[in-house]
Amino acid sequence: MSGPCWLTGDDPVMTAYHDDEWGRPVVGEHELYERLCLEGFQSGLSWRTVLSKRPAFREVFAGFDPEQVASFGEDDGLRLLQDARIIRHRRKIEATINNARAVLALHESGTLLRDLFWNYVPAPKKARKPAVLADLPATTPEALELSKRLRKLGFAFVGPTTAYAAMQACGIVNDHLTDCPFRADVERQRHEALATFTVKKA
Repeated sequence: MSGPCWLTGDDPVMTAYHDDEWGRPVVGEHELYERLCLEGFQSGLSWRTVLSKRPAFREVFAGFDPEQVASFGEDDGLRLLQDARIIRHRRKIEATINNARAVLALHESGTLLRDLFWNYVPAPKKARKPAVLADLPATTPEALELSKRLRKLGFAFVGPTTAYAAMQACGIVNDHLTDCPFRADVERQRHEALATFTVKKA
């Protein structure tokens, strides 16, 4: 049974994403990098479009392995622009390659992308409990700060709206509606994830 957060209808791809992925904690470096990049590709488009192309994105971007993507050169960029299986947007493709290099630079400084992202979990008293879709904001103060931090670290295509979408997708916040049957399980997983590491200022 799909939750009421989105009008997924009979779309099995969107339903599975809502039920099994959205809001559940993401702490792996490759996975966080992937989510951030895909949210950037989604800008101005539907998330359904991105999901339908996700297998191809994973193929052409080497499983979103930052070390491999960081080595992409001009020829790779041209190749990607000609691949109709993905979203052929020059700036978004360039941002994905750039952001892989930014991830490596972050690692070289001794910080994980996980620590950076999860540093922006809202304080418990600020946690939202949305009852209807209209309660979901386009961005938040925490997302604005995350966006600023990412851009300062050299990331591209990471505006506040994209940053907040990534926070929603990765479980930094739980924006499942209060009557969604998946909200409680997502919240339990978030607390379990937070208990496994100490968040440090990046």
